[in-house]
Amino acid sequence: MSKYDALFEDEDDIFTGTPQSKFLDAMRNANTQIVDDELDKIIEKYAIMELILSENKDESFDINKILDEYALKNSDKVHEMKKSLYIEFTGEVIQRLDS
Repeated sequence: MSKYDALFEDEDDIFTGTPQSKFLDAMRNANTQIVDDELDKIIEKYAIMELILSENKDESFDINKILDEYALKNSDKVHEMKKSLYIEFTGEVIQRLDS
């Protein structure tokens, strides 16, 4: 259970849209410096996770294949995690708008 599950019980009433659409709205309306910084944080987080997954693997290790297989076998979990991450990232952008 993710930390944002309660928000998904009736997401359309809370967000007037999906977590993805609210994230994109926030990104489109934020200062470009905020958007640049937040996208850099997301890419850095992704890079760290990819490096962790690739540690101690030989050069034949295909991370994209592993990710595709995992997504196929765990599509519901991946979908819920994506919603949580969209909400988390939207919160980060909105928090910076207020400061």
